[in-house]
This record gives sequence, structure tokens and C-alpha cells, in this order.
Amino acid sequence: MIRFSNFGIGVGRPSFIICEVGQAHDGSLGIAHSMIDAAADSGADAVKFQTHIATEESTYDDKFRVRFSYCDKSRYDYWKRMEFSPDQWSELASHARERNLEFISSPFSEAAVELLERVGVRLWKLGSGELCNIPLLQCLAKTTKPIIASTGLHGWSDISSFAQQLGVSGCDFALLQCNSTYPTKLEEVGVNIIGEIRRRFGCLSGLSDHTGNISAPLYAISHGADIVEVHCTFDKRMFGPDSSSSITFDDLHRLVKLRNDFYILSTNLVDKDQLAQEKLHTKLLFSRSLAPRIDLPAGHIMRRGDFSVKKPGGGIEPSLLELYIGKSLSRDVSSNFLLKESDFIT
Repeated sequence: MIRFSNFGIGVGRPSFIICEVGQAHDGSLGIAHSMIDAAADSGADAVKFQTHIATEESTYDDKFRVRFSYCDKSRYDYWKRMEFSPDQWSELASHARERNLEFISSPFSEAAVELLERVGVRLWKLGSGELCNIPLLQCLAKTTKPIIASTGLHGWSDISSFAQQLGVSGCDFALLQCNSTYPTKLEEVGVNIIGEIRRRFGCLSGLSDHTGNISAPLYAISHGADIVEVHCTFDKRMFGPDSSSSITFDDLHRLVKLRNDFYILSTNLVDKDQLAQEKLHTKLLFSRSLAPRIDLPAGHIMRRGDFSVKKPGGGIEPSLLELYIGKSLSRDVSSNFLLKESDFIT
């Protein structure tokens, strides 16, 4: 049984960042390959596509979520145009692995699962629209590979049924909070549900983001999300249904850097006393000691107004000032130097 730990995903690990290309390539194999390079250059852990086989998943009754396309008469036609051949999928997967990216593609039919099995995917990402697709779930479970599932379209009852089914099959699974609105407003993201998923199902949890900026995924990372998925594009002006809910690859690079910084901050614990000991020399430079306010002669009886507090530390501590009021000087002292014990008649 393959577990998420085999991929460096889980408690005590940095949040696993998936760059979701989805349909941003608009059917262009060249753009798809260039997006793999951009994802790798940005430092993502995985690149994710969607494997659509129109005849296996759609009909001419399938309506556009957003009527965006100038060249597709129907959503079926759009899925058809988005298809790559098995050899092309293999090329994309090989390219991703050459760039040290985990290659993932969401299947939307059993035929797509079979194709991606031949390509050699090691884990699955399930779109929220497929959470109740029992034949597809059974097909995925047979592979025994880990499944990451978005939950955007479902309430707790559906999610519980999904978790129960995969629990029975023995598959390792993770659940992602998402809001299937494109783009999602910040107040509708629901990052609180990430923790609730973990409490209810004891599985890895995270966020599939559709806001189009890095605030929500960054917040999720800082609060311990195991997995974060973000749609990416070269430019928000690019053609396609997901451009407005995508971040740019420059944004992805910033997100990955901040993820890495957060991991360093969260895993390197500092002992306050040890730190203070290590900074003792610096502490002396910044601390204060007792000094005479003006030059004073030997035999002078010290009054409160005769003392000042000056750098550096290491001399008589200011907290001991009261003990030296009324004492006589054993020699002449200068205001340019700190007072010493030997400057006083004992």
C-alpha cells in the first residue's frame, strides 16, 4: 500500500504545493510543456493536469460553466479539444519527472484512469465533481494509490460517505477544502474547514484554492495545511475558464519561498536561555553600568546625583546604585570611564 509519506507529505513536512495547470494550456502541447518548466522553476512539488476523454465523460447536453470559448460549439467539443494522446501524456509525465516534479492528472472517467495508469502516475487528484462517482472511486481504489480529493461541491454527509468508502478499501486519502466558485472571494474560502476535516476524519487536509491570489494558500500554509493546490497561468489575461481564479508563476514562486521560510521558522526551536548565553558579549555591549556624572576627587562622598548610567555593561550594575550612595571615593575618577569596586573605600 502506497502512503503519502512516500511523497514527503504529512505531519512534520512542509506543505506540499501542487501547481494546477488544469486547462490553462488550452489544448496546446507546447504550452503544457512550458508550464511544466515554469512550475519547476517556481519550486512547486507537483504539477497537475486534467485528463478528459470526451466520449467517456461527456455528452452534447453538457453545458458550459462559463461561456468563454469562441471556437467550441459545446462543452463536449471543448473537452475533445483538450485531449492529448497517450504518447503525449507520457511525454508530459516524463518531462515533469525530469524536472523533479510529481506528475498528477485528474481523471474524469475510468478510461482516463487506465490511460494514466499506463503513464505511471503515483497518486491521484480527484475533482470535487467526482466525489460521488462510485464507479470511478472503485476504479481508483483498485490501484491502491493515495487519493487527494477536493470537497468544494459537497457537505459533510457526502464527504463522510467518500471517506468511509476509501477507508474500507484501505486507500490513503487526503481531503482539500475548496469553494467551487471561480474566482472565490476571500470571505468564502473557508480555511476553518481544513482543521475540521482533520478532526473529523483523521486524514491529511489542505486547500484547493480558487481565489486567484496567494493570501488564502499562504494563510493555509501558515496554519499547517498538509497540501495546497493553486491554479497557475502565465498571465491572467490568457484565454480559458480558470484564468481569473489562477495565480501567475511569479506568484507561485513567492508562495513557495514563503512556504519554505515558514517551515524553517516552525521547525527550528530556540532555547531562550541558551540564546541569551550565546549573546552575552552583545548583551554587555548594549547594557549599562554606573559611571560618575562629572570628574570627582578622591575622598568625595557619593550622592545620588553624582551617578550616571552609561555603556557598556560589565561594570557595577545600575540596580546596585543604592549601595554606593554615601560611600567615599578612594581616588580621583573621570566621567569618561566606568566606576569600579576599587574606586570606593570599603
